[in-house]
Amino acid sequence: MKSFFLILFLQVFLAGTAQEKQEKILWSSARPLTWEDFKARPDLTNTYSANTNSGIGYSWNYSTASGSPVLEHEVTASFYPNRSWVKQIEEKEYLLAHEQAHFDISELHARKLRQALAQYQPGRNIRQDLKRFYNQIESERVIMQNKFDKESAHSENYAAEMRWREFIQLELIKLENFSN
Repeated sequence: MKSFFLILFLQVFLAGTAQEKQEKILWSSARPLTWEDFKARPDLTNTYSANTNSGIGYSWNYSTASGSPVLEHEVTASFYPNRSWVKQIEEKEYLLAHEQAHFDISELHARKLRQALAQYQPGRNIRQDLKRFYNQIESERVIMQNKFDKESAHSENYAAEMRWREFIQLELIKLENFSN
């Protein structure tokens, strides 16, 4: 049984190490995005002015060495500079706030995953359970990202944009106990 967890830990660690080679910025309330973070070449065939590539990830370790099950986990929201781009635009600050909101949506879902993992009581199907939590929350994140862009017309609908920004901030505050 211990060898299973060692192998599992190594797989998660090696996967995490491979992902770490790609430049990323971890979400922090103290470190908002800047336009210098958007390093990819703009997609000139795309009608949008900017693109934020962000997401959530997690790693975990499970042990019964102490006599009772212990699940350790880490959940992150990351921004990927080399996959994010911006074209030459006039309303830079307004658009940057829109792109920050996309990153904030990723952090919101990272907090939801942290909450789910904190409340989880490890059982026999830990790997499947954690994968199910992640897949469900990741699906919700993608849906929210798309809904945000649709309702705000990719930041063109000012009133909808402002409603969304306020909503995202209120949701982050509700889950503040699950921030990093």
